[in-house]
Amino acid sequence: MFKKILIANRGEIACRVMRSARDMNIATVAVYSEADDGALHMREADEAVCIGPPAAAESYLQIDKIIAAVRETGADAVHPGYGFLSENAGFADRLAAEGIAFIGPSSSAIASMGDKIAAKKVAEKAGVHTIPGHGEAITDATEAAAIAAEIGYPVMIKAAAGGGGKGMRVAASEDVLADNIASAIHEASTAFGDGRVFIEKFIEEPRHIEIQILADGHGNVVHLGERECSIQRRHQKIIEESPSPLLDEATRAAMGAEACALAKEVNYSSAGTVEFVADQSRNFYFLEMNTRLQVEHPVTEYVTGIDLVEQQIRIAAGEKLSLSQDDIKQNGWSVECRLYAEDPARGFMPSIGRLVRYREPEASAAVRIDTGVFEGGEISMFYDPMIAKLVSHGKDRATAIAAMLGALDNYQVHGISHNLTFLSAILGHTRFAAGNLSTAFIDEEYPDGFAPLAGAAELAVLVPVAALIETRLSARRAGPVAKRDYTVSVADTDHGVTLVENGTGATLTWQGRKQLLQSDWRPGEMLFQGSLDGTAISVQVVRNGSAMRMSWRGAEVTLSVRSPRAAELAARMPKREPTDLSRFLLSPMPGLVVSIAVNEGDEVQAGQALAVVDAMKMENVLRAERQGVVAEIKVAQGDSLSVDQVIMEFA
Repeated sequence: MFKKILIANRGEIACRVMRSARDMNIATVAVYSEADDGALHMREADEAVCIGPPAAAESYLQIDKIIAAVRETGADAVHPGYGFLSENAGFADRLAAEGIAFIGPSSSAIASMGDKIAAKKVAEKAGVHTIPGHGEAITDATEAAAIAAEIGYPVMIKAAAGGGGKGMRVAASEDVLADNIASAIHEASTAFGDGRVFIEKFIEEPRHIEIQILADGHGNVVHLGERECSIQRRHQKIIEESPSPLLDEATRAAMGAEACALAKEVNYSSAGTVEFVADQSRNFYFLEMNTRLQVEHPVTEYVTGIDLVEQQIRIAAGEKLSLSQDDIKQNGWSVECRLYAEDPARGFMPSIGRLVRYREPEASAAVRIDTGVFEGGEISMFYDPMIAKLVSHGKDRATAIAAMLGALDNYQVHGISHNLTFLSAILGHTRFAAGNLSTAFIDEEYPDGFAPLAGAAELAVLVPVAALIETRLSARRAGPVAKRDYTVSVADTDHGVTLVENGTGATLTWQGRKQLLQSDWRPGEMLFQGSLDGTAISVQVVRNGSAMRMSWRGAEVTLSVRSPRAAELAARMPKREPTDLSRFLLSPMPGLVVSIAVNEGDEVQAGQALAVVDAMKMENVLRAERQGVVAEIKVAQGDSLSVDQVIMEFA
């Protein structure tokens, strides 16, 4: 067994690998960029080596620097995590040449599965179902149009190299095919240095289901069941679960058998994932094989009880699998949510800055948190925006979802924008609860974007909580009063509330009903925990002057609690009109200017591309909202942008 492992990665996955290594009494080495100096993965390792500037291309992707760090620290093996060099066949070859163990598959397996065009051919040879399509790289628009017409629209354009949704577009008709191909080629070239794309049939109402496999160097292969990863935004997974609410035992067995057959075809050895797209009738087709650990691997660990990182390490050390297919049983249900630094209310634009408050929900047998951040740490613009993964487990799907909702309510993140409320909204959605999923779920349920509004069910919790908080604040200022009358204002609606304190809580009367609210909340706390009519609740609270910003179960709302007379006077105050910013193109996110598509004096049309901004490894095209003339361009290619910085002004 290895004595020391270097983790060629950062963030939560580096910390995750270290956790298993520690359990196996293996020392760990972290590598870090200058931007990650002081990061959690650097702190948790036994040793840490700086490998370069913030940009990944100058640090985490530098093979020579990784190998130098291995030599400097005397590590026996390298674990690549996911992303960066994890599926780089050249990296695996270099390590082998240097006599350093790679905790992953062979370079030949990585290469054969890393090219989606080649992988599809290998899958067909192994007897795996594949999607109808054209198996060669597209060379020009005319050829593409002929291929698409033969396959039938809609078609999917996919990058031959890489993953993570980059270089992927759906074309519903010939009108948009050429533009989508050009966009996919450009994004793939930028992300992977390989602009080849291919075309295949787009499956209607698709579900993304993947099979986890383990294979050793002695010819043994097993599968650990499936994960459903259909809740996606821009082809990036957000919520995953195991098992899938779609599959039956027969389909699960068939998919598992095909995944194992593919692994054997390429002499695979390590943990790996075979991804499938399935329709609503359980017909399934091969998408790709990820020759690494997946972000969502914890849900499989929860339902099988198998530590996948430990298995990777043991396989890389030459051990045989200690598990047969009959040994693998599924226990209950598990759900994973990805907590991202992004603003759902602003089109999911990435957010950077300091975590001025970061408090995780209490970990338990039903809740696990994998993270690479800490309170006071920075979320950088240079890397993926994922803050943490929150994982829950229960005896069945409903129990796992309930545990996840409770954990999300108790997760405190302040200082940056995040998607906690959005995650709660999805989990609380009736369609999600019914298991009626597809990769189009978010587009279909939130076609105009996400607005965390509070309906009657949410206000039934938030209004009483706001009234009790104001009572506690008033008692601190002027002493306790047994009975209080309030007007709680939400947007343009006022709610009259009468509150009578009784020990640790209060009885509230409003809208013709009574509620009993109990809590030991004290002024200054940002999480209100208590019970409402006997049901436990946790509400996020941020004070802003006389108002409160509150969030709970997918709702986020600003409330003001006043005496009836104060509310009457406040209603007479003139409302300030927002500043007209229609003459400006503002950066919706922090990032780097990749390109400017227009010049000063150009006339532009609504929908025309104006600039491309790179933020957290994704390119974002900014388009004109209306017709106009470019008066002044205020930034240049390569400039760093802050949120709402002016990029250009229109006449």
